[in-house]
Amino acid sequence: MAPKKNAAASPSPAAVPPSAAKPTAAVTSASGTPTKAANKPSTKDIRNAQDMQEIAVGMWNNYVDKTPQRVKLLDAFLVFLMTVGMWQFVYCVIAGNFPFNAFLSGFSATVGQFVLTVSLRIQTNPENKADFESISHERAFADFIFGSMILHFFCVNFIN
Repeated sequence: MAPKKNAAASPSPAAVPPSAAKPTAAVTSASGTPTKAANKPSTKDIRNAQDMQEIAVGMWNNYVDKTPQRVKLLDAFLVFLMTVGMWQFVYCVIAGNFPFNAFLSGFSATVGQFVLTVSLRIQTNPENKADFESISHERAFADFIFGSMILHFFCVNFIN
């Protein structure tokens, strides 16, 4: 166990002479009231925020320019599935989950469809062609449809 610090050994703030205290830079506002300079964002913080914005804009432009339309369509569906799943969860928290199996079935269908769509996106993305040489786009889509039918069959049966 670490030894405890002695409260009497450390000087209290009142015991420190004013000359030993660190001076704080005060800036006067337009109304004449003093404000601390720490409230102003530094140029480094502003530069970092601008760099982050430039990175985000660059990523978006790269996505728009170089991503095939088929992958963008799958991404839009993934965003839709995430939104539906979040709304289902929020509704469950606010309104309650009286038929819990209905909530569980709907939320599981959303999550399962999201996973199946991510799998389809990975298999049909042209950048991953080397990893999935033996799987054609038609075969990946057929697997997606088959998995979706099985998923929704179980979800509908779980509701009763």
